Amino acid sequence: MLNATYEPLCVVADRRALVLVLSQKAHAVEQTDRVVRSERRVEPLPSVVRLVRYVRVPRRAAVPLTRRAVFARDGGRCVYCESPATSLDHVIPRSRGGLHVWENVVSACRRCNHVKADRSVSDLGWRMRHAPFQPVGPAWRILGSGRADPMWVPYLVDHAGGGAGHEAGLSAIEHLALPA
Repeated sequence: MLNATYEPLCVVADRRALVLVLSQKAHAVEQTDRVVRSERRVEPLPSVVRLVRYVRVPRRAAVPLTRRAVFARDGGRCVYCESPATSLDHVIPRSRGGLHVWENVVSACRRCNHVKADRSVSDLGWRMRHAPFQPVGPAWRILGSGRADPMWVPYLVDHAGGGAGHEAGLSAIEHLALPA
């Protein structure tokens, strides 16, 4: 769902999007091939909706640290060997005082996570593909939800955030645009 200014707000269910459009609280910007049928109407399901009125949303200081969000940030790949990620790993293990924060949590494959155990990356002589960072920008709230649609790409690109997370945000958005 987009705000009246085309800023990404959140992901809503198909039913909620359709209700917003039918109640004229939102306009369908993009539609899917699927339709919803009633006795008298056939309505296409919206994929992207834009609110008619601007909604001021209080912003949380940080994007929530969730498993899905970490996988989205790291592209679903292990930061150590680039194989498909299946778990989360703390760069500085929690047993050694590491915190559960964005800058210390990465996605890892089962093998690397098991081999690393409670040791640090430098103890093993490993290198990470990229340093972990805290994502910023409204697009990360959508990317971290785990639900994505390639039709959303044009509306997320301008809101990927700046700084260290910008390239990773664009990479995650480009990943949406690739055919499955």
